[in-house]
Amino acid sequence: MSDPIHVAVILGSTREGRLCDTLAAWVAGELDKRHDLTFSLIDPASLDLPGCHENQANEGIRRLRDQLDRADAFVVLTPEYNHSFPAALKFLIDSSYAEWQTKPVGFVSYGGISGGLRAVEQLRQVFAELHAVTVRDSVSFINVWEQFADDGSLIGPDRAVAALQRMVSQLHWWATATRAARKTAPYREVA
Repeated sequence: MSDPIHVAVILGSTREGRLCDTLAAWVAGELDKRHDLTFSLIDPASLDLPGCHENQANEGIRRLRDQLDRADAFVVLTPEYNHSFPAALKFLIDSSYAEWQTKPVGFVSYGGISGGLRAVEQLRQVFAELHAVTVRDSVSFINVWEQFADDGSLIGPDRAVAALQRMVSQLHWWATATRAARKTAPYREVA
């Protein structure tokens, strides 16, 4: 493909000792097997984002917006904290607006008994307000600490790999369609 879809994989946690790094490595390994897309990681822990009351025109925000703007689609990795998603992820999302519009978003969630699905359902509402398109299928890791070996490899990967492939195929379809639509008629003309 001469112009592959670019997927930004967003790490949703900034906690020390987070599992998000393990999941990001797994997602990156699976995406790397595809020839119809490229990907990059966006880690809020490394962006030097300002605090909630600081100026949002700092260098970290500018770099974030550039990364989001270059992406055709997003995969959001989110843990579930207290039946929701982390504050750092909300701040990252709210730091931009136009960069999300008309782009598809997929989710890889993790947590305890719900596998992060409560966080994903709330994120779907947030992304709808940003005029982003969330794909139906997602990947969810129930009791995540039991799903990965000490070396970061997935124990019994078949279900998760199949779910990720299905979700990424949906992301690719939507990203191809919305990228073409943005070239034909800029979204700001209809919004």
